[in-house]
Amino acid sequence: MGAQSLRALVLAPTGREAPLTVLLLKDAGFAADICADLASLTLELKRGAGLAIIADEAVQSADLRPLFSFLESQPSWSDMPVILLTHRGGGPERNPAALRLGEILGNVSFLERPFYPTTLSSMVRAAARGRRRQYEARLRLEEISEREQQLQTALTAGRLGSWSLDVENMVFHASETSRAHFGVTGDDEFSYEALRKVVHPDDLGRVTQAIQLTLLSGADYVIEYRNVRPDGYVHWVDVRARALRDSSGEVISLVGVSSDITARKNSELERERLLGELAVERTALSTLTRTLEQRVAERTSELMTEVAAREKAQEQLLQSQKMESVGQLTGGIAHDFNNLLMAVMGNLEILRKRVPDEAGTRRLIDGAMQGAQRGASLTQRMLAFARQQDLRTTSADVGALVSGMQELLRRSLGPQIELHLHIAPNLPPAVVDAHQVELAILNLAINARDAMPDDGGVIEIRVDQRQVSAEDRLRPGTYVRIQLADTGCGMDATTLSKAIEPFFSTKPLGKGTGLGLSMTHGLAVQLGGHLDLASEVGAGTVATLWLPMATEPAVEIESSAAPSFANRSATILVVDDDPLIAMSTVGMLEDLGHIVIEANSAERALEIIDGGQDIDLMMTDQAMPGMTGIQLAEIVRAKRPKLPVLLATGYTDLPASKLANLPRLSKPYQQSQLQAEIEKLLDIA
Repeated sequence: MGAQSLRALVLAPTGREAPLTVLLLKDAGFAADICADLASLTLELKRGAGLAIIADEAVQSADLRPLFSFLESQPSWSDMPVILLTHRGGGPERNPAALRLGEILGNVSFLERPFYPTTLSSMVRAAARGRRRQYEARLRLEEISEREQQLQTALTAGRLGSWSLDVENMVFHASETSRAHFGVTGDDEFSYEALRKVVHPDDLGRVTQAIQLTLLSGADYVIEYRNVRPDGYVHWVDVRARALRDSSGEVISLVGVSSDITARKNSELERERLLGELAVERTALSTLTRTLEQRVAERTSELMTEVAAREKAQEQLLQSQKMESVGQLTGGIAHDFNNLLMAVMGNLEILRKRVPDEAGTRRLIDGAMQGAQRGASLTQRMLAFARQQDLRTTSADVGALVSGMQELLRRSLGPQIELHLHIAPNLPPAVVDAHQVELAILNLAINARDAMPDDGGVIEIRVDQRQVSAEDRLRPGTYVRIQLADTGCGMDATTLSKAIEPFFSTKPLGKGTGLGLSMTHGLAVQLGGHLDLASEVGAGTVATLWLPMATEPAVEIESSAAPSFANRSATILVVDDDPLIAMSTVGMLEDLGHIVIEANSAERALEIIDGGQDIDLMMTDQAMPGMTGIQLAEIVRAKRPKLPVLLATGYTDLPASKLANLPRLSKPYQQSQLQAEIEKLLDIA
């Protein structure tokens, strides 16, 4: 019958009701079989079925335990639909026995006899749709489980161990790989105290100080130290963790990873030893040169040349090894993680829209999505390690910038919030990073909205200029001032004093990171300005952003606008050699209403292009065997110059090319980001 059978099983032991019901169902296009009794019905259900149609007289005095046992043992994705045929007046509203029977059978619909064939057909069709969605949910859950196993495999391939520390009870848990990093094998106990005992005595103070700092401030725990294994062998470990807080802001646990860096540390120590030996050699050569200066001057010069060349070669070798190691880490593990996370997150987004609205299933999907997003955050930190981006400052008309944000602000704040703008005329230009300042204003507005009562409130934004003579926080000069005032609940003095501290938040756990105000303050200071906060409980809050006046004329900038997407369908060629990524991308695009053509290689994509297929946009991966995404784009541009191309990649550094500035979408991405990039390119085209 198959694991996805939709056939109907009919149990109606009296009269000709069962054959007539099966005939009606087959005329309506449904497969149906008759069951002689409750035992045969239970057996057929186990073989596979879409629904059961049962006459109430067949179960009123029968032993329901086998059927009940089958229904109770269904997997989490399954809820077998049952249509219970009752006599007129025998429905659950007027018949307590029918109601109790419905509670036992679970997913029950009642159909009073006599019934119209169309009524039966409609109820069976609805039950079949529900059963089909259950089968789809089962497939998606199996895919999620497989992706999670692949993620664990990737973690193991990267030789990273995972661990966690329950701060309240100081209970330490570590994976098998992490235990091996600390020299613990088998079933040996490995508590937090046991962890401290393996730390090298000379490093224990640093470790204690670092973990206390993390527990007090919530800062990331990042440290390298030595541990001593039971056999006396010393190993180096790199330990990193992120602090998790509860709703009150208290750190409740640390979750992190560990890696064995003994080989790298030994290499560094060997380098230091060699440099020390070279220093001794220099001293000896210097003494010898002073003693035999006249006789060996030429020879001494040639020894010294060899030493310098040796030192330079060693330094270049070590630097090359270090850069190769970093490149392998970011370009290998992080890229593979991004691909795996791309498939998981994309399928989860589609699955969330398609599975039944059942709490257990939703909880599983949300948990998987949160785990995937944490993984994405980890890979982004790996890719961004040791890099710092400069602000793109320019001279801008701040009044025009704020005015251009009106539509975005109104849509973000919602209809319950009144927004009033007061922009002074003839404002001088200010030094800004337009994008970052827009994000800061939007963040301040959303914070104000969240502080409003349920029935809404008023937010006023004022833009004017002020002359500062001498203040500690600002240099003397002219400033453009952006004030955002709300009628929210306000803050007491204690909360206000901590408001701009990193990771401080009054929002519930999961509703905010506590970085919004601190990032806005940091932006203002980096631009040469400041952020002021004033608030009273019950009187609302006023946030003032000071921006220094620019010496150059204002440069016109694009105004922010609320994202809007046209309800249109485009034909999109998707090129990706990874079937997991391709499946996820195709699913998201089709869910957005687009027609998708798949190509599993650049060569196949060129065959489709040369075949004259009408295509509105091409979306391609970068790293593919035989031909990269940029190389493919160059060939396609020569064939179809006006065809938009979107490059989807997990790499940040791309090879030099005249098309290296192609529109890019960084992996892993969400459906909303994909939609925004597709719509932007279609608008341009």
